[in-house]
Amino acid sequence: MKMAALCSEFGDLAQIKKHLISVISLCKERGLLHSAKWASELAFSLDPLPKDDLPPTPPFTEEDAQDLDALTLAKSYFDLKEYDRAAYFLKGCCSQKAYFLYMYSRYLSGEKKKDDETVDSLGPLEKGQVRNEALRELRVELSKKHTARELDGFTLYLYGVVLRKLDLLKEAVEVFVEAIQALPLHWGAWLELSNLITNIEMGFSGLLSLLQLKSLSLPDCWIKDFFMAHMYTELQMIKEALQKYQNLIEAGFSKSTYIISQIAVAYHNIRDIDQALALFNELREHDPYRIDNMDTFSNLLYVKSMKPELSYLAHNLVEIDKYRVETCCVIGNYYSLRSQHEKAALYFQRALKLNPRCLGAWTLMGHEYMEMKNTSAAIQAYRHAIEVNKRDYRAWYGLGQTYEILKMPFYCLYYYRKAHQLRPNDSRMLVALGESYEKLSQQVEAKKCYWRAYSVGDVEKMALLKLAKLHEQLNESDDAAQCYMLYIQDIFSCGEQLEHAEVSTALRYLGQYYFKNKLYDEASLCAQRCCDYNDARAEGKALLRQISQVRDQVETPSADLYTPLSNNNTPVRRVSPLNLISFTP
Repeated sequence: MKMAALCSEFGDLAQIKKHLISVISLCKERGLLHSAKWASELAFSLDPLPKDDLPPTPPFTEEDAQDLDALTLAKSYFDLKEYDRAAYFLKGCCSQKAYFLYMYSRYLSGEKKKDDETVDSLGPLEKGQVRNEALRELRVELSKKHTARELDGFTLYLYGVVLRKLDLLKEAVEVFVEAIQALPLHWGAWLELSNLITNIEMGFSGLLSLLQLKSLSLPDCWIKDFFMAHMYTELQMIKEALQKYQNLIEAGFSKSTYIISQIAVAYHNIRDIDQALALFNELREHDPYRIDNMDTFSNLLYVKSMKPELSYLAHNLVEIDKYRVETCCVIGNYYSLRSQHEKAALYFQRALKLNPRCLGAWTLMGHEYMEMKNTSAAIQAYRHAIEVNKRDYRAWYGLGQTYEILKMPFYCLYYYRKAHQLRPNDSRMLVALGESYEKLSQQVEAKKCYWRAYSVGDVEKMALLKLAKLHEQLNESDDAAQCYMLYIQDIFSCGEQLEHAEVSTALRYLGQYYFKNKLYDEASLCAQRCCDYNDARAEGKALLRQISQVRDQVETPSADLYTPLSNNNTPVRRVSPLNLISFTP
């Protein structure tokens, strides 16, 4: 496949379909099943080609003919996961295809042995304690071939994987770029490059990672749009990712289950739960036996406490394949929702025995250990998750919560900062940061975090309340009153006023505050509202009596409550106290 021929515009969907059919065949011959599956799903979403337009079979060289018998035999062993046996019969073969399968068999043999050692103990294994012993030999042999420019696109990809496994990340990026230039349609190489760019410097923002990406000379062909959409999702640049996927749908990939699943994952990442659920349900209608991404679907059902739907999903996946990692994670979520945390942890452990690098299972197991108050095991699980993917904000956040339980605020601050770097507009990370700063008596920083959490859209409606209480502790009564007022208006506007426990706290404070400032009408209104809550009813009635006594003695003076506030770091809006009347339950 020539480079120029591969750089088709989206207008020529027939040519793209030919490219996909060709690369599916090439990947299957080399045992690259995930790349073959990705290309097959994409090809299926496009219209079938007429018989005369189907791509020709790849040319068969003299070397291919000589190695045919050995390659056929070795591939049968490879498919049965007898990797050492496959490598033995491929030793000495000369063709590019046979050489790749020879090296790939050796690599997978080492990975299998490493995984077998790892899963024997899911305890505290430090990074690098268990290694693929074949990596160094593979690197030496592939390096010589690379220097002699004897590696094709697939073998360059394998060389990049070996370098990445040996933590030679800069060299790995360069080799993956070479692999993509040699064979642009191999999706596996694009994915590996994506993981490296987002992981090399975990502290990089999305913008810096994209600047790093622009410095690489990647081929400008249609598959790059899929890569960029994936990159945006990984970097939590969801708006840009959704726009890219929408463009791909409009270009002709509207039937692609891959794109639907990625859009659903993107909505999951920004916690647009209803939209994500709708897309996952649509995905299951198109592909009812699909298991990929169903663990993410189960996370959404868990958050919405949809127990019957989660139970149905778990039973359905067990019928399809109970030994898939995703199935184990779904069952784990089901037991977690039923508060059977020991059983949930057991199924997450099963998932990890099937795939020790399953990010979601490590993170979810950490959550279960937290529920069981096993902080040591939770810390180990979260650390494993970070080892798999440094950009997993849930693991960093989980570590922060664990050290919070252990009353180690400096550690909390470090881990919450990491989580915030990955999710700068997530109010939960900001509130957690604010709490850590508050415990460390860094009130100015805490105020900034709480206000920022409110500004970006407070998911849990707690930022203003915490900010108000902090002002109250610092005797900044005007600022505390402003924050309590904004908090009450925010709660009432969402229709949650009868469900939110802290509304009575805000009303009690505002009632006393208005009373002290001789704004008796507003104080009376707050006192009446206090009577709607059991924990504040007595104080509300007492305040109404006080107001009544004062009104019998003097006229209510007028006062301009909302003069500029005290000089501090919290930006606060001017709000009329009478606005509360418009939010009557």
